Amino acid sequence: MSLPIMLSMVAEPVTGLVDTAFVARLGAVPLAALGVGTMAMSSFFWIFNFLGIGSQTEIARCMGQGRPERAREIAGLATVLAAALGVVVALAVLPAAPAIAHLLGAEGTLQDTAVTYLRWRLLSAPAVLIITATFGALRGLQDMRTPLWIAAGLNMVNIALDPLLIFGAGPLPALGVTGAALATALSHWFGAILAMNAVRRRLGLPLHLQLADALRLLVVGRDLFLRTAMLTLFLLLTTRAATRIGITAGAAHQAVRQVWLLTALILDAFAATAQSLVSYFLGAGLPATARRVAAVACQWSLASGMLLAAGMLAAAHLTAAALVPAGAEALFYPAWQVAALSMPVNALSFATDGIHWGSGDYRFLRNVMVLSTAAGAAGIWMLDESLPGALTRVWIITAGWITMRAIFGMLRIWPGIGASPFRRLS
Repeated sequence: MSLPIMLSMVAEPVTGLVDTAFVARLGAVPLAALGVGTMAMSSFFWIFNFLGIGSQTEIARCMGQGRPERAREIAGLATVLAAALGVVVALAVLPAAPAIAHLLGAEGTLQDTAVTYLRWRLLSAPAVLIITATFGALRGLQDMRTPLWIAAGLNMVNIALDPLLIFGAGPLPALGVTGAALATALSHWFGAILAMNAVRRRLGLPLHLQLADALRLLVVGRDLFLRTAMLTLFLLLTTRAATRIGITAGAAHQAVRQVWLLTALILDAFAATAQSLVSYFLGAGLPATARRVAAVACQWSLASGMLLAAGMLAAAHLTAAALVPAGAEALFYPAWQVAALSMPVNALSFATDGIHWGSGDYRFLRNVMVLSTAAGAAGIWMLDESLPGALTRVWIITAGWITMRAIFGMLRIWPGIGASPFRRLS
């Protein structure tokens, strides 16, 4: 079940890597601007990931209870809510793009380029959130393959459009980073249409949508919203710190971050599977099976994290040649090593997140993220950006932030600290 999720999750950051490789040919300033723009857009979209998490958990539980009609209503409601929130995000961020780029440490030409990218990427905001909600619905139905084919299709479209729009071809002018943004926006709308049609085929169209159901979904998303906001805040702080260290540091950080996000999403495949299965078996009244799912998910995640760490260490020079502009290599390598060595712990943090999503333990996840982000933000605030190894220290702080989340996530299951659902199950 995890393999198709893994491949579908990898598709998005792979496209980010392709964007990075194309834009790197334009120079350090466009590449650093791409890093600022993608970080800002990812931040806005991650804040609303409760649309996918909430719909996946609720639909899986409904199916475990034998209530497909209720699952259909939740899927329809999540899709409509996603489209509306996407429009709100686009309208709110459009005039604030210069201030957002400045907050992320971009100034002068770098700020102007990042603002251009941001504004064109906003065209995809409703589509991205629709994909989030519909993929959650499909995975709640234990359909892990359809999101894979949709993700592969939309990213192939993006990869095909990148060279045409970035560098130009025939009558098409060279648009630079604007072309990268347009390619991404068009491909996401293509994927959103496919995803909505897939949910319609599996569940049908809901006969009605109730406001009370929307309010309940938002209540479920409240803790997830705050948790994701804290996660996003920390990643924004690290991007800002890297950009303030210098343009070359910002470019090196973008390369490390893109691969780190790729590996994180590979690990998140086990979390997504655990989420669906834990929720399904709890809905079906089989708590012992839900606990077994938690153990297997952690085992597979830890082993995968170790393999990813070894692979990253072995591929350091290849990655630098593909993604890092000339002059940034010296900053890239030590930060890359820290990111690689943190992979096993990162794996456990993702696995336990998925397990607690499936059990509906949203408040605990929120509290852990607030605590770890407060500690990480304090570390970033005390960082001396003038030190030679400042970028490496940014990634050391990131590793500590990950470790804190993993420790609390494991303790919530074994032995079950606090008001753990797994202690009640035992």
